[in-house]
Amino acid sequence: MELLKRFRQGDLEAFEALFRQFQAEVYGWIVRIVRDPSAAEDLTVETFWRIYRARGRFDAEASFGAWARRIATNLAIDHLRHRRPEVELSEHVPQAASADPVLRRERRAQIIAAFRRLPLKLRVTATLSLIEEQSHQEIAEALGTSVGTVRVRVFRAVRLLRQQLMRMGAEP
Repeated sequence: MELLKRFRQGDLEAFEALFRQFQAEVYGWIVRIVRDPSAAEDLTVETFWRIYRARGRFDAEASFGAWARRIATNLAIDHLRHRRPEVELSEHVPQAASADPVLRRERRAQIIAAFRRLPLKLRVTATLSLIEEQSHQEIAEALGTSVGTVRVRVFRAVRLLRQQLMRMGAEP
């Protein structure tokens, strides 16, 4: 608590301590969203720069980690809006059993293409929920929305993915 109060007052040592404590968490959160380690490094630095500049608005009674994730999420979404990177899906995404590797690669390509067509808010929410398996509560805090909104976005994302896959001739 004292550390957060000192940070809010502009104490550089307190900021450095918070940076060391939360840097890995913020980086991990950003890389889950942007799917690019290099961009995540840059965005982590920018996140902490923004945190320091906005320190006067931080409530020392609140969770620093949740506040940092929210700033990181906003930066990551802005990054996705402007760069439109390809979303890398984990190799561990469950796939239908198929003995033919060509069919598996084709199915995977269809899923990736359908995923890329999702609106950005749905794509970010679906990435964090379905691929990264983050809790709805954590996603809601990071996006500055309610758990109900997160659930609706995940539901809509799954529905849109199924529709797109059916249009492509792939059974979801």
